[in-house]
Amino acid sequence: MKIFRPLYLPNRFFYCCIAVIILFIVSFIFDRMFFMAQLALVVFMAFTALDALILFFTRTGIDAERILPEKLSNGDENPVQIKIHNYHTFPVYARVIDEIPEQFQVRNFRIDRKIKASDVHTLEYDLRPTERGEYHFGKLNIFISSALGLISRRYIFCDHAMVPTYPSFLQLRKYDLMAFSHRLLQYGIKKIRRIGHTMEFEQIKEYVQGDDLRTLNWKATAKKNQLMVNQFQDEKSQPVYSVIDKGRVMKMPFNGLSLLDYAINATLVISNVVLKKQDKAGMFTFSRKVENIVVAERRSSQMGLILETLYNIETDFFESDFGRLYADIKRNITNRSLIMLYTNFETLDGLHRQLPYLKGIAKNHLLVVVFFKNTELNDLIDNRAETIQEVYDKVIAEKFAFEKRLIVNELRKYGIYSILTTPENLTIDTINKYLEIKARGLL
Repeated sequence: MKIFRPLYLPNRFFYCCIAVIILFIVSFIFDRMFFMAQLALVVFMAFTALDALILFFTRTGIDAERILPEKLSNGDENPVQIKIHNYHTFPVYARVIDEIPEQFQVRNFRIDRKIKASDVHTLEYDLRPTERGEYHFGKLNIFISSALGLISRRYIFCDHAMVPTYPSFLQLRKYDLMAFSHRLLQYGIKKIRRIGHTMEFEQIKEYVQGDDLRTLNWKATAKKNQLMVNQFQDEKSQPVYSVIDKGRVMKMPFNGLSLLDYAINATLVISNVVLKKQDKAGMFTFSRKVENIVVAERRSSQMGLILETLYNIETDFFESDFGRLYADIKRNITNRSLIMLYTNFETLDGLHRQLPYLKGIAKNHLLVVVFFKNTELNDLIDNRAETIQEVYDKVIAEKFAFEKRLIVNELRKYGIYSILTTPENLTIDTINKYLEIKARGLL
């Protein structure tokens, strides 16, 4: 019975059966049709036998493998390749049904391809994970049929495979070089004006076209009898901490990802930029207590340590304790540092409850509070109101949106920097704010 296990009957087989049955039914009315019905049955059985013979004649008709990336990038499109080798001397029609991980909840996955005789065909599809963790792939099922299409033979490859999903390292590569060129302007980032010279003196060199005339060293110019300028270098080795709130306010989803995942992806990218800028990158999370601590350092293994720490972060449904955060920062971070705090405030009252702790942190450190716009509220505001209920909903939505802007003004009043951004622009706005702080010498 094992020989019948890979044998499957496609729809064309049943259509032909129905056609033959109809001919036999018609032959009860017209006697002359009985011979044609018998002939059709014999031809159908002969072609079915021939189709089965050419498909099962060779033991290995095709070979296939699923090519998976070493790890998946959370929130990004990740390519998965399937390579199929056709050993038959005739073209075949392949139906690929891959058992993708249950997290995607895709139950109708199917790819149909025609593969030439003795050819190697590669097909590709993309997966966009929205959760970190382990993703288990099942069997790779391929159903092969000939041009007749009366019989299908099933092949099973790549029984099981597991791929971990990490924070968005694809964004890390995307913004890696952009932070050191001016290509970020293409993504809507404003140009940063440098204010004064907040850099360490490096050397005196000859003037070349394009140097800042304000850096001319007149004493050295008089001695050398040619224009000389002072050259500066950016201040380095400044600690930068990314602090992620993993309380219930960060559980809110946008485009399939939670605010926590957006903050994790941004932390990975900004840490890489910080290290490339010769500063020290660190991070930790907090909810009821401070956890997942990575001390700010500048070493070759720092990015790997941050990536592994971010991979294991899980949110909870507790209210975050900003008092505990303030106490831990005051006790453990003694040097003045840049602290990027990823959290969310929906109302001004919610900010006022935590404002004393934020002011305490800002006394000793440069604090940047990162919180999010509610994009669904923007959609509600932009839509035209037709009924009284829609007018009421629109007014309430405008009130909440206005309150977000009031939160920015309230933080600015106490010397606390802030970033109010949409989840999808979080990474870009965070990089921009860090580069602005470096350019202005605020840290």
